[in-house]
Amino acid sequence: MSEPRQAIGLYGGTFNPVHHAHLRLAEEACDALNLQEVRWIPAGQPPHREAPQVSAEQRLTMVRLATAGNPRFSVDAAEVEAQTYSYTILTLERLRQHYGPAQPLVLLLGADAAAGLASWHRWQEIFLHAHVAIAERPGVTLATAQLPSALTAEFTQRAAHGDALHHSPGGCVVHFPLTALAISATRIRQLLATGQSARYLLPDSVVDYIRAHSLYHTA
Repeated sequence: MSEPRQAIGLYGGTFNPVHHAHLRLAEEACDALNLQEVRWIPAGQPPHREAPQVSAEQRLTMVRLATAGNPRFSVDAAEVEAQTYSYTILTLERLRQHYGPAQPLVLLLGADAAAGLASWHRWQEIFLHAHVAIAERPGVTLATAQLPSALTAEFTQRAAHGDALHHSPGGCVVHFPLTALAISATRIRQLLATGQSARYLLPDSVVDYIRAHSLYHTA
């Protein structure tokens, strides 16, 4: 193994809108995995779902508002600025070139996202560029999911403890516990669409931005 370097977390998603459960995942990953920082990467055009109701630029702004003031968080706007489909492998290739071959990078995933990893574009190449850290909250773990055999084999072969993340640039799979917060972006959008309050489910700065720009309201 090489000399240890403090790993950098990479947290992608549509963040439509960003909320407190997203923020807790990033914060708890920093502590559990001893990360140098978490780099938030809002998706520009997510290929696996319908185009979000709000623009990529608005989602990017909300992430910037939500993460402001936390010195362990930074925001990467490249996927939004690219104005093309956002594929994780392309982002990892870009970041690997940016950070160089030795810097440990850790892709942060919730258990539900990790369970669908085999459907991602060039998914097996992800491990060439980064580790994968899977956040598991009570009742939502990989043990409760039915994984494709190829994914089960990959996760089993690459299973490691958290300290391993800092000794190599990528290739390991680790798990970390996450506080259970029953908050979903879908439910938030439903509340906002019917004129109900979403306060305390997401940061006040994001609530104020949504209200100022009349986001998620049905006509």
